[in-house]
Amino acid sequence: MLLALDVGNTHIHGGVIDGDTLRMQFRRSTHPIGSSDELGLFLRSVLRENGIDPQAAIRAVAICSVVPPMVYPLRSACLKYFRSEPFVLQPGVKTGLKIKYRNPLEVGADRIANAVAVTQLWPGRDAIVIDIGTATTFDVVTAGRDYLGGVILAGPSISVEALAGKTARLPAVEIMRPETVLGRSTIESIQSGVFFGQAGAIRHLIELLSSEAFAGGRPLVVGTGGFSRMYEREKLFDEIVPDLVLRGLLMAERMNREDHLLKVKPKETADSR
Repeated sequence: MLLALDVGNTHIHGGVIDGDTLRMQFRRSTHPIGSSDELGLFLRSVLRENGIDPQAAIRAVAICSVVPPMVYPLRSACLKYFRSEPFVLQPGVKTGLKIKYRNPLEVGADRIANAVAVTQLWPGRDAIVIDIGTATTFDVVTAGRDYLGGVILAGPSISVEALAGKTARLPAVEIMRPETVLGRSTIESIQSGVFFGQAGAIRHLIELLSSEAFAGGRPLVVGTGGFSRMYEREKLFDEIVPDLVLRGLLMAERMNREDHLLKVKPKETADSR
């Protein structure tokens, strides 16, 4: 089994994948980062609580992270508690993509994982991947596996935090789909603005990106991320796969497995011959 870890700005989204089947998922706050021991003990504990033996079942670990300070303690935790050198999705590894960003190093690892997954799950399709999390990201990928770039805007949680933090009288509210657009209280009004404002932005950006990148042709639109299911009734997406980034990590790890094993294999010494 593979332990896949997506380190985001707000949460670590983890999952255990057996073959092609996602056995379980979990989330942990990214901050405070914690020590390698704290991370390792948490990971072993959450696996045991879900009926998975961390030592016997986990054969490999794969990580993508948009929080650089998290990579070192997480890698150390994997080495100590799983006896595994983790595969890290980072510049230089195989992805099957041709990155057309002006500076490929700027592309977040989670965005690359999503792009890898969409090209593997729907080969030969032009696609837009929309990941609704702390930020809402759009990633545009062609049928020929060119990663063209995308769009980044504030996600629902950032919008709520900004309204509560930058105003004197607006409260933090639960992020949810209100029953009506017309809010009849402050809370309902904020929820409406956050939810339907995000939906409107997504719908309009899909149109603009389709026109600009695909000459108006209709690409496959895939929704993912922690808030993606909340927008199911809006009919924004052709497919919703909340765990797309974990599946992309699995696919990237498979592409690099042989090279990764050669890299971490102890060098043969004279005594071992």
